[in-house]
Amino acid sequence: MMMKFKSRRDVAFSIIMSGTLFVLVAISTLGLISSKYESIPIWIHLLDGVGVVFLLWIFFGTYYELANGLLTYKSGPIKGSIKINDIREIVIGKTLWAGLKPATATKGLIIKFGKFYDEVYISPQSNDLFIKELLKVKIVQE
Repeated sequence: MMMKFKSRRDVAFSIIMSGTLFVLVAISTLGLISSKYESIPIWIHLLDGVGVVFLLWIFFGTYYELANGLLTYKSGPIKGSIKINDIREIVIGKTLWAGLKPATATKGLIIKFGKFYDEVYISPQSNDLFIKELLKVKIVQE
């Protein structure tokens, strides 16, 4: 049975994302309609467009799945999976500031697995519900 969990988006992340998108779109739009910016090469506008698509991909494409004994995460181009039986610790309500972070909010879950330094930070809609479902899968597997 597969369970899919969307990533929670907090206000800070949404403001930063919206501000960045606004600036990128404004730069391209002004560059295309203003005669002052005619010397801007088209590749800069294309790069802005790629940046906008990339940020939207992360914003709307971040989720987590529990299926077939795996915790799978995806955030834009970042994706991976962890064997649920390899999870050794879950830190609740903390934020990982460095490392692998397929997340769009703070105060999520730090999943420690495998070796002592392997960890990933995720931010499901509900930390409690995610852990409850993860434990159900883990118990069934054991």
